[in-house]
Amino acid sequence: MSKPRILVARAVFPEVIERLTQHFEVESNQADVVWSKAELTEHLRGKDGAFTTGSDRVDAEVLAACPQLKICANMAVGYNNFDLDAMTARGVLGTNTPDVLTETTADFGFALLMATARRITESEHYLRAGQWTKWSYDMFAGSDIHGATLGILGMGRIGQGIARRGAHGFGMNVIYHNRSRLDAATEADCKARYVGKEELLKMADHLVLVLPYSAASHHTIGAAELAQMKPTATLVNIARGGIVDDAALAAALRDKRIAAAGLDVFEGEPAVHPDLLTVPNVVLTPHIASASVPTRQAMANLAADNLIEFFTKNKGLTPLNPQVLGKT
Repeated sequence: MSKPRILVARAVFPEVIERLTQHFEVESNQADVVWSKAELTEHLRGKDGAFTTGSDRVDAEVLAACPQLKICANMAVGYNNFDLDAMTARGVLGTNTPDVLTETTADFGFALLMATARRITESEHYLRAGQWTKWSYDMFAGSDIHGATLGILGMGRIGQGIARRGAHGFGMNVIYHNRSRLDAATEADCKARYVGKEELLKMADHLVLVLPYSAASHHTIGAAELAQMKPTATLVNIARGGIVDDAALAAALRDKRIAAAGLDVFEGEPAVHPDLLTVPNVVLTPHIASASVPTRQAMANLAADNLIEFFTKNKGLTPLNPQVLGKT
């Protein structure tokens, strides 16, 4: 019996490719070429499964051209690169990699928060440019983390991880807003208080965004929301590009309507809005919140496990649309 054919659409750890070759006929993109939609479609033709990343868009048009495709296993917790409705309509399973990146991403979110509040990137640029010639009382004076009010928009696993770090490690007053309120035990563990979105924006000294992207969450933070924040506040986005109106944020930063921002994700990434590159009070990182070696290995192995589980047992370990299982 021939092995199922799969495509690994971006470069991944060689040992993961080796695991997959034990179960599948594998075409892998170890050259890590970022394919166009047409190129991705061409490589997917005749494939039974795909190992994808957030840069690989799978929509109705791609699916129509690849009728043999049965599963797309995303090496990411987010899946806005999937048209999940179209996948479900065609009986194609989507999977993601939740849980394994929670703590690492929460670590990074807090690192980005601290770098933003304490103006670390701005001061490093100043030093590297040879501008540091003397001490002064207000040189890169930022804002405190300890004892401040931490606002979290989106209180899933990662949001809870950031809340625990803030409350238990830095004595922060944690408030949050979410589509649904957490249970009392989880709130107590995070030392977090539920508030409305408007109160969150007005009260937070440091606002961290950790909500999933969808059409409904597009530009959740725009000019109107930024206007409600304190002029001394900072904003950190480790969620997804498109949740923040980057043009409006750049204008708010330029006009000092908020103090600073830390961004790991961007609208249209890897492109970055040019106005964000011209303001000094922003920390910019290239979507690396989950980028520790152990975590990326765990993500890759979970994506591989989803493919193996599907083709050996017709199951998914972390299915996004489990209703298609049993129909293939």
